[in-house]
Amino acid sequence: MSIKLVAIDLDGTLLNNEKKISARNKEMIQKGKAAGVKMVLCTGRPLKSVLPMLEELGLTDSGDYTVTLNGGLIQENHTGERLSETRMTLENIQEIYELSQELDLSTDIVSGATVYRVMPNVPTQPSVYGRLNRILTFEERHISQFDAETPYHKMVMTNDDPNYLTEKQQAIPEQFHQKYNIVRSGQNLFEFVPKTVSKANGLEALGNILGIDASEMMAIGDEENDYSMIDFVGTGVAMGNATPIIKEIAQYETKTNEEDGVAHAIETWVLK
Repeated sequence: MSIKLVAIDLDGTLLNNEKKISARNKEMIQKGKAAGVKMVLCTGRPLKSVLPMLEELGLTDSGDYTVTLNGGLIQENHTGERLSETRMTLENIQEIYELSQELDLSTDIVSGATVYRVMPNVPTQPSVYGRLNRILTFEERHISQFDAETPYHKMVMTNDDPNYLTEKQQAIPEQFHQKYNIVRSGQNLFEFVPKTVSKANGLEALGNILGIDASEMMAIGDEENDYSMIDFVGTGVAMGNATPIIKEIAQYETKTNEEDGVAHAIETWVLK
């Protein structure tokens, strides 16, 4: 069965270690699009931080789509129209904030292209999310100032020390895992999204819109938050630099993000 849609993660996958898209990756994505295959960036980031990459890749035409916020938001790139959206509630925000204080971690709330630094934070463990997503707008807001009308998409806990972050992630009580998808999306961050939000569910929703079955999709990723989509699609591809759990469930393994692994995957399993 031919592949009609390719879902591509960003950090550690499409982007090299300098957070850039190689000429080879760009070339193969454009060839895939020219061949009629939907090339879909599938990321934990909001659309605003992805737009420069979409423009660079030529994925801003009518009929181009992006799955953002780990599947919580699907948008049409040309117009920004929201085709599917899942939000968190004010109650969610408050209880995750309380947890962050117990864990001694600062937390940020992502609301579209705006990130709220929730105050009071943990002074000894400041958030590093601004360093990881410089293009977004950051504002400080006291926990008492949040309201039920603002759209909240995810909450993020970050730290400079990956080992400290791992220790804290492992200390999260089971009741939170039952209520939220808590995924590691990089060495320095993990995030909370509603239980119904995942990259797999985002791709399923987009597939329903486009009339593309999971068996006709390929997904390429490297981190824990890519697990659901690689497990969901017909052709799951792990990056050469992927975490062991991703390599275990993927059907194929491509080269690393420093070796144009995305281009190799598209050339090998889509264009041939």
